[in-house]
Amino acid sequence: MEKLTIQEEEAMLAVWQTGEGNVKLFLENMSDPKPPYTTLASTIKNLEKKNYLAGRLAGNTYLYKPLITHADYKKKFMHGFVKDYFGSSYKELVNFFVEQKKLSAKELKEIIKIIEEKK
Repeated sequence: MEKLTIQEEEAMLAVWQTGEGNVKLFLENMSDPKPPYTTLASTIKNLEKKNYLAGRLAGNTYLYKPLITHADYKKKFMHGFVKDYFGSSYKELVNFFVEQKKLSAKELKEIIKIIEEKK
């Protein structure tokens, strides 16, 4: 799976929110500042080439739908992120957030509780 640019990720968020739709619908579901229509159309075509979207002609407009779910993309992205930046160690990832004071002892206890409940 090819990594997405920030612009492509923003477009995919609109696609996931919309479901099947055209560029105009995706643009309406994007946060401000919205890209120009032509920029989004080019981004959508790139996402189709990268096999993130499937496009089909319906009348005189193209409709696109995602070929990957948002949940699956997050899983693959996070796996690659942890592999690239933390040597595939989720422990190192958590330690990083603790050292950066982004994760408190209380939050760690909540995480441990969640892990224990999932066993």
